[in-house]
Amino acid sequence: MDALQYIFSNIWAVALMVFFFGASIFVHELGHFLAARWRGMKVERFSIGFGPKIFGWTGRDGVDYRVAWIPIGGYVLLPQMANMAAIEGEAKTDISKLPPVSWSSKVLALCAGAFFNILFAFALATLIWAVGQQGAVEEKSNIISNVRPTVETSDGKIVPSPAAAAGLKPGDSVLAVDGKPAAISEIPERVALGSGRDENGNPAVTLTIKRADKIFDLTVPLVYAGVDRLRDIGGILPASKVAVADVAPGSAAAAAGMKAGDILTRVDGEPIQTLATLSDHIALTKDKPVLIAYVRDGVAGTVTVTPRPNPSSGAQTPAPYLIGVAMTPSFTLVTMHVPPWTQIASVVTRTWDTIVSLASPRSDIGLSKMSGPIGIGGLLIATAKSDFMSLLMVVVLINVSLAIFNMLPIPVLDGGHIVFATIEKLRGRPLPARFVMTTQSVFMLLLFTMIIYVSIFDVRRLLPQPKPAPAPAAQQAPVPPAK
Repeated sequence: MDALQYIFSNIWAVALMVFFFGASIFVHELGHFLAARWRGMKVERFSIGFGPKIFGWTGRDGVDYRVAWIPIGGYVLLPQMANMAAIEGEAKTDISKLPPVSWSSKVLALCAGAFFNILFAFALATLIWAVGQQGAVEEKSNIISNVRPTVETSDGKIVPSPAAAAGLKPGDSVLAVDGKPAAISEIPERVALGSGRDENGNPAVTLTIKRADKIFDLTVPLVYAGVDRLRDIGGILPASKVAVADVAPGSAAAAAGMKAGDILTRVDGEPIQTLATLSDHIALTKDKPVLIAYVRDGVAGTVTVTPRPNPSSGAQTPAPYLIGVAMTPSFTLVTMHVPPWTQIASVVTRTWDTIVSLASPRSDIGLSKMSGPIGIGGLLIATAKSDFMSLLMVVVLINVSLAIFNMLPIPVLDGGHIVFATIEKLRGRPLPARFVMTTQSVFMLLLFTMIIYVSIFDVRRLLPQPKPAPAPAAQQAPVPPAK
Protein backbone atom coordinates (compact mmCIF):
# COMPACT_ATOMS: atom_id res chain seq x y z
CA MET A 1 0.00 0.00 0.00
CA ASP A 2 2.81 2.42 0.89
CA ALA A 3 4.57 1.63 -2.41
CA LEU A 4 1.40 2.35 -4.40
CA GLN A 5 0.82 5.56 -2.48
CA TYR A 6 4.41 6.60 -3.16
CA ILE A 7 4.05 5.92 -6.90
CA PHE A 8 0.76 7.79 -7.26
CA SER A 9 1.98 10.75 -5.23
CA ASN A 10 5.06 11.00 -7.44
CA ILE A 11 3.50 9.97 -10.75
CA TRP A 12 5.32 12.58 -12.85
CA ALA A 13 8.71 11.73 -11.38
CA VAL A 14 8.03 8.00 -11.83
CA ALA A 15 7.03 8.61 -15.48
CA LEU A 16 10.28 10.48 -16.11
CA MET A 17 12.25 7.68 -14.44
CA VAL A 18 10.62 5.02 -16.63
CA PHE A 19 11.15 7.12 -19.76
CA PHE A 20 14.83 7.90 -19.24
CA PHE A 21 15.72 4.46 -17.88
CA GLY A 22 13.98 2.83 -20.85
CA ALA A 23 15.53 5.35 -23.23
CA SER A 24 19.03 4.49 -22.02
CA ILE A 25 18.43 0.78 -22.70
CA PHE A 26 16.75 1.50 -26.03
CA VAL A 27 19.61 3.70 -27.23
CA HIS A 28 22.15 1.00 -26.36
CA GLU A 29 20.28 -1.72 -28.25
CA LEU A 30 19.58 0.66 -31.15
CA GLY A 31 23.33 1.02 -31.60
CA HIS A 32 23.71 -2.78 -31.91
CA PHE A 33 20.71 -2.94 -34.27
CA LEU A 34 21.83 -0.22 -36.68
CA ALA A 35 25.46 -1.38 -36.77
CA ALA A 36 24.38 -4.97 -37.47
CA ARG A 37 22.08 -3.80 -40.26
CA TRP A 38 24.86 -1.63 -41.69
CA ARG A 39 27.22 -4.62 -41.80
CA GLY A 40 24.60 -6.83 -43.47
CA MET A 41 23.93 -9.09 -40.48
CA LYS A 42 20.67 -10.93 -39.88
CA VAL A 43 18.59 -9.30 -37.10
CA GLU A 44 15.87 -11.55 -35.72
CA ARG A 45 14.72 -9.79 -32.55
CA PHE A 46 14.95 -6.38 -30.86
CA SER A 47 13.97 -6.69 -27.20
CA ILE A 48 13.81 -4.20 -24.35
CA GLY A 49 14.02 -6.41 -21.28
CA PHE A 50 14.57 -10.16 -20.94
CA GLY A 51 12.22 -13.07 -20.51
CA PRO A 52 8.64 -13.51 -21.79
CA LYS A 53 7.13 -10.86 -24.05
CA ILE A 54 4.71 -8.30 -22.61
CA PHE A 55 3.78 -6.89 -26.00
CA GLY A 56 5.38 -6.49 -29.41
CA TRP A 57 4.97 -6.78 -33.15
CA THR A 58 6.72 -8.10 -36.21
CA GLY A 59 7.92 -5.34 -38.50
CA ARG A 60 7.91 -5.34 -42.28
CA ASP A 61 11.60 -6.13 -42.07
CA GLY A 62 10.73 -9.40 -40.33
CA VAL A 63 12.23 -8.34 -37.00
CA ASP A 64 10.40 -9.28 -33.80
CA TYR A 65 10.17 -6.03 -31.81
CA ARG A 66 9.13 -6.56 -28.19
CA VAL A 67 9.13 -5.37 -24.62
CA ALA A 68 9.80 -8.15 -22.10
CA TRP A 69 9.07 -8.61 -18.40
CA ILE A 70 12.54 -8.39 -16.83
CA PRO A 71 13.56 -4.71 -17.18
CA ILE A 72 17.29 -4.95 -16.47
CA GLY A 73 18.55 -4.43 -20.00
CA GLY A 74 17.80 -5.65 -23.48
CA TYR A 75 19.26 -7.47 -26.45
CA VAL A 76 19.34 -7.71 -30.22
CA LEU A 77 19.18 -11.34 -31.39
CA LEU A 78 21.88 -11.80 -34.05
CA PRO A 79 22.07 -15.48 -35.10
CA GLN A 80 25.44 -15.01 -36.79
CA MET A 81 27.01 -13.94 -33.51
CA ALA A 82 27.62 -16.23 -30.51
CA ASN A 83 24.84 -18.66 -29.62
CA MET A 84 22.89 -17.01 -26.78
CA ALA A 85 19.82 -19.27 -26.86
CA ALA A 86 19.81 -19.81 -23.09
CA ILE A 87 19.47 -16.07 -22.54
CA GLU A 88 17.83 -14.63 -25.63
CA GLY A 89 15.83 -17.64 -26.81
CA GLU A 90 16.29 -19.92 -29.77
CA ALA A 91 16.85 -18.32 -33.17
CA LYS A 92 14.32 -19.36 -35.84
CA THR A 93 16.81 -18.77 -38.64
CA ASP A 94 18.91 -21.67 -39.91
CA ILE A 95 22.37 -20.39 -39.04
CA SER A 96 24.02 -22.79 -41.49
CA LYS A 97 22.39 -20.92 -44.36
CA LEU A 98 23.74 -17.56 -43.30
CA PRO A 99 27.14 -16.28 -44.47
CA PRO A 100 29.91 -16.00 -41.84
CA VAL A 101 30.47 -12.60 -40.23
CA SER A 102 33.89 -10.99 -40.19
CA TRP A 103 35.66 -10.15 -36.95
CA SER A 104 35.51 -6.42 -37.73
CA SER A 105 31.73 -6.58 -38.28
CA LYS A 106 31.24 -8.34 -34.96
CA VAL A 107 33.38 -5.82 -33.10
CA LEU A 108 31.63 -2.86 -34.74
CA ALA A 109 28.21 -4.24 -33.87
CA LEU A 110 29.27 -4.95 -30.30
CA CYS A 111 30.90 -1.56 -29.73
CA ALA A 112 27.98 0.34 -31.24
CA GLY A 113 25.81 -0.05 -28.12
CA ALA A 114 28.33 1.71 -25.89
CA PHE A 115 29.02 4.27 -28.61
CA PHE A 116 25.32 5.17 -28.84
CA ASN A 117 25.11 5.54 -25.05
CA ILE A 118 28.01 8.02 -25.24
CA LEU A 119 26.28 9.86 -28.09
CA PHE A 120 23.05 10.04 -26.08
CA ALA A 121 24.96 11.27 -23.04
CA PHE A 122 26.76 13.87 -25.16
CA ALA A 123 23.44 15.13 -26.58
CA LEU A 124 21.99 15.53 -23.08
CA ALA A 125 25.20 17.14 -21.82
CA THR A 126 24.99 19.62 -24.71
CA LEU A 127 21.44 20.52 -23.64
CA ILE A 128 22.66 21.01 -20.05
CA TRP A 129 25.49 23.20 -21.39
CA ALA A 130 23.09 25.34 -23.42
CA VAL A 131 20.44 25.79 -20.70
CA GLY A 132 22.87 25.90 -17.78
CA GLN A 133 22.84 24.26 -14.38
CA GLN A 134 22.56 26.25 -11.17
CA GLY A 135 25.36 25.66 -8.73
CA ALA A 136 27.47 27.34 -6.08
CA VAL A 137 30.70 29.05 -7.10
CA GLU A 138 32.24 27.85 -3.85
CA GLU A 139 31.86 24.18 -4.89
CA LYS A 140 35.14 24.51 -6.78
CA SER A 141 36.98 26.05 -3.84
CA ASN A 142 39.79 24.14 -2.12
CA ILE A 143 39.84 26.42 0.94
CA ILE A 144 38.23 25.07 4.12
CA SER A 145 35.61 27.33 5.68
CA ASN A 146 34.50 25.16 8.56
CA VAL A 147 35.34 21.77 10.11
CA ARG A 148 32.54 20.14 12.06
CA PRO A 149 33.72 18.96 15.48
CA THR A 150 31.87 15.62 15.60
CA VAL A 151 30.45 12.91 13.35
CA GLU A 152 27.96 10.09 13.92
CA THR A 153 29.38 6.68 13.02
CA SER A 154 27.48 3.79 11.46
CA ASP A 155 26.94 2.23 14.89
CA GLY A 156 25.43 5.41 16.34
CA LYS A 157 28.41 6.74 18.29
CA ILE A 158 29.13 10.46 18.31
CA VAL A 159 32.90 10.77 17.94
CA PRO A 160 35.33 13.58 17.12
CA SER A 161 35.36 14.35 13.42
CA PRO A 162 38.48 12.79 11.83
CA ALA A 163 39.18 16.09 10.06
CA ALA A 164 39.02 18.05 13.30
CA ALA A 165 40.98 15.44 15.25
CA ALA A 166 43.74 15.51 12.62
CA GLY A 167 44.10 19.25 13.04
CA LEU A 168 42.49 20.60 9.85
CA LYS A 169 41.64 24.27 10.31
CA PRO A 170 39.47 26.88 8.60
CA GLY A 171 41.63 28.65 6.03
CA ASP A 172 43.62 25.52 5.13
CA SER A 173 43.75 24.75 1.40
CA VAL A 174 43.38 21.11 0.37
CA LEU A 175 45.60 20.72 -2.69
CA ALA A 176 45.15 16.96 -3.21
CA VAL A 177 43.41 13.85 -1.86
CA ASP A 178 45.63 10.76 -2.04
CA GLY A 179 47.76 12.61 -4.56
CA LYS A 180 44.90 13.74 -6.83
CA PRO A 181 43.68 17.38 -7.01
CA ALA A 182 40.20 17.85 -5.58
CA ALA A 183 37.85 20.64 -4.53
CA ILE A 184 36.41 20.58 -1.01
CA SER A 185 33.03 19.45 -2.38
CA GLU A 186 34.70 16.41 -4.00
CA ILE A 187 36.45 15.19 -0.85
CA PRO A 188 33.60 13.00 0.55
CA GLU A 189 33.41 10.94 -2.65
CA ARG A 190 37.20 10.69 -2.97
CA VAL A 191 37.44 9.54 0.65
CA ALA A 192 34.66 6.96 0.25
CA LEU A 193 36.33 5.47 -2.84
CA GLY A 194 39.82 5.58 -1.36
CA SER A 195 41.94 2.55 -0.51
CA GLY A 196 44.54 4.12 1.77
CA ARG A 197 45.30 2.57 5.15
CA ASP A 198 47.54 3.44 8.07
CA GLU A 199 50.29 1.26 9.53
CA ASN A 200 47.68 -0.66 11.55
CA GLY A 201 45.56 -1.44 8.51
CA ASN A 202 42.79 1.01 9.43
CA PRO A 203 41.24 3.20 6.71
CA ALA A 204 43.02 6.52 6.20
CA VAL A 205 43.38 9.26 3.62
CA THR A 206 46.38 11.45 2.84
CA LEU A 207 45.63 15.12 2.25
CA THR A 208 48.10 17.60 0.82
CA ILE A 209 47.54 20.79 2.79
CA LYS A 210 48.68 24.37 2.26
CA ARG A 211 48.65 26.42 5.47
CA ALA A 212 50.02 29.94 5.17
CA ASP A 213 53.28 29.41 3.22
CA LYS A 214 53.75 25.76 4.19
CA ILE A 215 52.74 22.71 2.14
CA PHE A 216 52.65 19.33 3.86
CA ASP A 217 50.97 15.93 3.75
CA LEU A 218 48.54 14.98 6.50
CA THR A 219 47.37 11.40 7.02
CA VAL A 220 43.85 11.35 8.47
CA PRO A 221 42.43 8.18 10.10
CA LEU A 222 38.80 7.71 9.02
CA VAL A 223 35.57 6.42 10.53
CA TYR A 224 32.67 4.52 8.96
CA ALA A 225 29.41 6.45 8.64
CA GLY A 226 25.96 6.01 7.14
CA VAL A 227 23.88 2.93 6.46
CA ASP A 228 26.47 1.71 3.92
CA ARG A 229 29.42 2.08 6.32
CA LEU A 230 31.36 4.31 3.94
CA ARG A 231 34.67 5.91 4.84
CA ASP A 232 34.02 9.35 6.29
CA ILE A 233 36.32 12.25 7.17
CA GLY A 234 33.67 14.41 8.84
CA GLY A 235 31.98 17.57 7.63
CA ILE A 236 34.24 20.02 5.79
CA LEU A 237 32.71 23.09 4.19
CA PRO A 238 34.38 25.08 1.39
CA ALA A 239 35.30 28.73 1.81
CA SER A 240 32.29 30.92 1.23
CA LYS A 241 30.74 34.19 2.13
CA VAL A 242 29.89 34.44 5.82
CA ALA A 243 26.42 35.62 6.76
CA VAL A 244 24.93 36.61 10.10
CA ALA A 245 22.32 33.99 11.01
CA ASP A 246 21.20 35.58 14.26
CA VAL A 247 22.03 38.51 16.54
CA ALA A 248 21.65 37.99 20.29
CA PRO A 249 19.38 40.62 21.89
CA GLY A 250 21.31 43.07 24.04
CA SER A 251 24.67 41.96 22.61
CA ALA A 252 27.49 44.17 21.37
CA ALA A 253 26.50 43.36 17.77
CA ALA A 254 22.87 44.34 18.42
CA ALA A 255 23.97 47.61 20.03
CA ALA A 256 26.14 48.38 16.99
CA GLY A 257 23.23 47.75 14.59
CA MET A 258 24.23 44.43 13.00
CA LYS A 259 21.31 42.42 11.61
CA ALA A 260 20.58 38.86 10.55
CA GLY A 261 21.30 38.47 6.85
CA ASP A 262 24.32 40.78 6.81
CA ILE A 263 27.13 39.39 4.64
CA LEU A 264 30.40 39.91 6.50
CA THR A 265 33.30 40.77 4.19
CA ARG A 266 36.19 42.11 6.33
CA VAL A 267 37.29 42.56 9.92
CA ASP A 268 39.90 45.28 10.49
CA GLY A 269 40.75 45.01 6.78
CA GLU A 270 41.25 41.20 6.85
CA PRO A 271 39.03 39.30 4.34
CA ILE A 272 36.44 37.04 6.00
CA GLN A 273 36.42 33.73 4.08
CA THR A 274 35.64 31.25 6.83
CA LEU A 275 33.34 31.03 9.82
CA ALA A 276 36.36 31.12 12.13
CA THR A 277 37.98 34.30 10.73
CA LEU A 278 35.97 36.76 12.84
CA SER A 279 36.09 34.76 16.10
CA ASP A 280 39.83 34.07 15.71
CA HIS A 281 40.48 37.78 15.14
CA ILE A 282 38.45 38.71 18.23
CA ALA A 283 40.37 36.13 20.26
CA LEU A 284 43.55 38.06 19.41
CA THR A 285 42.22 41.62 19.82
CA LYS A 286 40.17 40.70 22.93
CA ASP A 287 38.06 43.68 24.11
CA LYS A 288 39.42 46.20 21.59
CA PRO A 289 36.90 47.63 19.08
CA VAL A 290 36.90 45.92 15.67
CA LEU A 291 35.80 47.40 12.34
CA ILE A 292 33.54 44.99 10.46
CA ALA A 293 32.67 45.55 6.80
CA TYR A 294 29.41 44.04 5.56
CA VAL A 295 26.91 44.03 2.71
CA ARG A 296 23.21 44.43 3.52
CA ASP A 297 20.65 44.15 0.72
CA GLY A 298 23.37 44.88 -1.83
CA VAL A 299 24.62 47.99 -0.01
CA ALA A 300 28.08 47.98 1.58
CA GLY A 301 28.62 49.38 5.04
CA THR A 302 30.85 49.22 8.10
CA VAL A 303 30.23 48.98 11.80
CA THR A 304 32.49 49.25 14.83
CA VAL A 305 31.81 46.63 17.50
CA THR A 306 33.46 46.30 20.92
CA PRO A 307 33.60 42.63 22.02
CA ARG A 308 32.41 41.82 25.53
CA PRO A 309 33.74 39.17 27.94
CA ASN A 310 32.04 35.82 27.62
CA PRO A 311 29.92 35.40 30.79
CA SER A 312 30.74 31.68 30.82
CA SER A 313 34.45 32.31 30.36
CA GLY A 314 36.72 29.65 31.77
CA ALA A 315 39.69 27.47 31.05
CA GLN A 316 37.70 25.36 28.60
CA THR A 317 35.93 28.27 26.88
CA PRO A 318 37.03 28.58 23.25
CA ALA A 319 35.81 32.20 22.93
CA PRO A 320 36.66 34.47 25.93
CA TYR A 321 35.26 37.51 24.07
CA LEU A 322 32.06 37.68 22.02
CA ILE A 323 30.09 40.17 19.95
CA GLY A 324 26.90 38.09 20.03
CA VAL A 325 26.33 36.84 16.50
CA ALA A 326 25.72 33.37 15.09
CA MET A 327 27.23 32.92 11.63
CA THR A 328 26.44 30.63 8.70
CA PRO A 329 28.00 30.03 5.27
CA SER A 330 26.42 31.93 2.38
CA PHE A 331 26.97 30.44 -1.05
CA THR A 332 26.91 32.29 -4.37
CA LEU A 333 24.50 30.58 -6.77
CA VAL A 334 25.17 31.08 -10.47
CA THR A 335 24.08 29.41 -13.70
CA MET A 336 27.00 27.33 -14.91
CA HIS A 337 27.55 26.33 -18.53
CA VAL A 338 29.91 23.36 -18.43
CA PRO A 339 30.98 22.09 -21.90
CA PRO A 340 29.61 18.62 -22.73
CA TRP A 341 33.07 17.09 -23.21
CA THR A 342 34.03 18.27 -19.72
CA GLN A 343 30.89 16.69 -18.27
CA ILE A 344 31.56 13.39 -20.07
CA ALA A 345 35.22 13.35 -19.01
CA SER A 346 34.23 13.94 -15.38
CA VAL A 347 31.75 11.04 -15.43
CA VAL A 348 34.29 8.73 -17.10
CA THR A 349 36.82 9.54 -14.37
CA ARG A 350 34.30 8.97 -11.57
CA THR A 351 33.09 5.69 -13.10
CA TRP A 352 36.62 4.40 -13.60
CA ASP A 353 37.60 5.38 -10.05
CA THR A 354 34.60 3.42 -8.79
CA ILE A 355 35.59 0.32 -10.80
CA VAL A 356 39.18 0.55 -9.53
CA SER A 357 37.96 0.92 -5.96
CA LEU A 358 35.58 -2.02 -6.39
CA ALA A 359 38.47 -4.19 -7.59
CA SER A 360 40.91 -3.08 -4.88
CA PRO A 361 41.16 -5.37 -1.83
CA ARG A 362 42.34 -2.38 0.26
CA SER A 363 39.20 -0.30 -0.29
CA ASP A 364 35.89 -0.65 1.55
CA ILE A 365 33.80 -0.55 -1.61
CA GLY A 366 32.01 -3.81 -2.36
CA LEU A 367 28.98 -4.91 -4.35
CA SER A 368 26.73 -3.97 -1.44
CA LYS A 369 27.69 -0.32 -2.03
CA MET A 370 26.66 -0.45 -5.70
CA SER A 371 23.22 0.44 -7.09
CA GLY A 372 21.06 -1.80 -9.27
CA PRO A 373 17.87 -0.98 -11.21
CA ILE A 374 15.97 -0.15 -8.00
CA GLY A 375 18.65 2.22 -6.72
CA ILE A 376 19.05 3.87 -10.12
CA GLY A 377 15.28 4.24 -10.40
CA GLY A 378 15.13 5.80 -6.93
CA LEU A 379 17.88 8.25 -7.85
CA LEU A 380 16.07 9.22 -11.06
CA ILE A 381 12.81 9.79 -9.17
CA ALA A 382 14.53 11.87 -6.49
CA THR A 383 16.26 14.13 -9.02
CA ALA A 384 13.13 14.37 -11.21
CA LYS A 385 11.27 15.77 -8.19
CA SER A 386 13.90 18.43 -7.53
CA ASP A 387 15.29 19.77 -10.81
CA PHE A 388 15.04 18.68 -14.46
CA MET A 389 18.63 19.63 -15.27
CA SER A 390 19.84 17.54 -12.33
CA LEU A 391 17.78 14.65 -13.73
CA LEU A 392 19.52 15.01 -17.09
CA MET A 393 22.91 15.01 -15.34
CA VAL A 394 22.01 11.69 -13.69
CA VAL A 395 20.95 10.26 -17.06
CA VAL A 396 24.33 11.34 -18.49
CA LEU A 397 26.01 9.51 -15.60
CA ILE A 398 23.90 6.37 -16.20
CA ASN A 399 24.64 6.25 -19.93
CA VAL A 400 28.39 6.78 -19.60
CA SER A 401 28.56 4.21 -16.81
CA LEU A 402 26.46 1.77 -18.86
CA ALA A 403 28.83 2.20 -21.81
CA ILE A 404 31.94 1.55 -19.69
CA PHE A 405 30.35 -1.38 -17.83
CA ASN A 406 29.27 -3.10 -21.04
CA MET A 407 32.77 -2.90 -22.49
CA LEU A 408 34.35 -4.79 -19.58
CA PRO A 409 35.83 -8.11 -20.81
CA ILE A 410 33.27 -10.24 -18.98
CA PRO A 411 31.19 -12.97 -20.69
CA VAL A 412 27.57 -11.90 -21.35
CA LEU A 413 28.66 -8.24 -21.66
CA ASP A 414 29.65 -6.73 -25.02
CA GLY A 415 33.31 -6.67 -23.97
CA GLY A 416 33.15 -10.41 -23.30
CA HIS A 417 31.70 -11.05 -26.74
CA ILE A 418 34.57 -9.08 -28.26
CA VAL A 419 37.05 -11.25 -26.35
CA PHE A 420 35.40 -14.44 -27.69
CA ALA A 421 35.36 -13.05 -31.24
CA THR A 422 39.04 -12.10 -30.97
CA ILE A 423 40.02 -15.54 -29.64
CA GLU A 424 38.14 -17.16 -32.56
CA LYS A 425 39.97 -14.96 -35.04
CA LEU A 426 43.37 -15.77 -33.52
CA ARG A 427 42.74 -19.52 -33.38
CA GLY A 428 41.27 -19.55 -36.90
CA ARG A 429 38.08 -21.43 -36.02
CA PRO A 430 34.99 -20.94 -33.81
CA LEU A 431 35.05 -21.76 -30.14
CA PRO A 432 33.07 -24.89 -29.19
CA ALA A 433 29.37 -23.97 -29.08
CA ARG A 434 28.82 -25.85 -25.81
CA PHE A 435 31.70 -23.96 -24.14
CA VAL A 436 30.33 -20.60 -25.27
CA MET A 437 26.75 -21.39 -24.19
CA THR A 438 27.85 -22.76 -20.81
CA THR A 439 30.12 -19.79 -20.11
CA GLN A 440 27.46 -17.27 -21.11
CA SER A 441 24.79 -19.05 -19.05
CA VAL A 442 26.98 -19.20 -15.95
CA PHE A 443 27.90 -15.53 -16.14
CA MET A 444 24.29 -14.54 -16.87
CA LEU A 445 23.28 -16.39 -13.71
CA LEU A 446 26.03 -14.58 -11.80
CA LEU A 447 24.85 -11.26 -13.24
CA PHE A 448 21.26 -11.90 -12.17
CA THR A 449 22.47 -12.96 -8.72
CA MET A 450 24.53 -9.77 -8.43
CA ILE A 451 21.53 -7.64 -9.44
CA ILE A 452 19.32 -9.33 -6.83
CA TYR A 453 22.07 -8.89 -4.23
CA VAL A 454 22.59 -5.17 -4.84
CA SER A 455 18.82 -4.64 -5.09
CA ILE A 456 18.43 -5.88 -1.52
CA PHE A 457 20.72 -3.06 -0.40
CA ASP A 458 18.93 -0.62 -2.73
CA VAL A 459 15.66 -1.36 -0.93
CA ARG A 460 17.41 -1.00 2.41
CA ARG A 461 18.65 2.48 1.45
CA LEU A 462 15.21 3.59 0.23
CA LEU A 463 13.39 2.47 3.39
CA PRO A 464 13.33 4.80 6.44
CA GLN A 465 16.36 4.08 8.59
CA PRO A 466 15.81 3.34 12.30
CA LYS A 467 17.71 5.68 14.58
CA PRO A 468 20.44 3.80 16.45
CA ALA A 469 20.35 3.77 20.22
CA PRO A 470 22.30 6.64 21.79
CA ALA A 471 25.88 5.83 22.65
CA PRO A 472 26.92 5.80 26.33
CA ALA A 473 27.88 9.18 27.75
CA ALA A 474 31.55 8.19 27.83
CA GLN A 475 31.49 7.87 24.05
CA GLN A 476 30.03 11.32 23.46
CA ALA A 477 32.53 13.95 22.36
CA PRO A 478 32.03 17.44 23.80
CA VAL A 479 30.70 19.98 21.31
CA PRO A 480 32.16 23.49 21.65
CA PRO A 481 29.57 26.14 22.53
CA ALA A 482 28.34 28.41 19.75
CA LYS A 483 30.16 31.71 19.53
